[in-house]
Amino acid sequence: MFEQCLYFNTTALARQLERTWTAAFQPFGLTPPQAFLLRAVLAEPGLPASELARRMAISKPTATRSMDGLLAKGLIERAASGRDGREWAIHPTEAAWALHGRLNRASAAVTERLKKLLGPEAFADTVGQVRAVRAALE
Repeated sequence: MFEQCLYFNTTALARQLERTWTAAFQPFGLTPPQAFLLRAVLAEPGLPASELARRMAISKPTATRSMDGLLAKGLIERAASGRDGREWAIHPTEAAWALHGRLNRASAAVTERLKKLLGPEAFADTVGQVRAVRAALE
């Protein structure tokens, strides 16, 4: 019935992927949104919160909720950005740096498992096509 429905198929896929990534990041006590945001902070410490939201393709309130969770866990710190008194720069804590390698390995393991299931070429093609559709709809 919904074989050609982009919404139905992408939402069903998102639910499956959410379960997979939830299991991968559960040992760290992080949700997938928190883990991906923390990985972005670790990759580029000091980015303004608004830039992190833009790069993660999420709204600022959604990013703030994830950052609040990471702040409560002692994994990030907020500091005045220096550019704008209303903007915060986000920095990882020592506790976050201690998780860095393990978070990346957990993420890589999921990616490798998906590549093995789909085949590396189909995986790369699918990710590319989804990104292209997302960009076209922005």
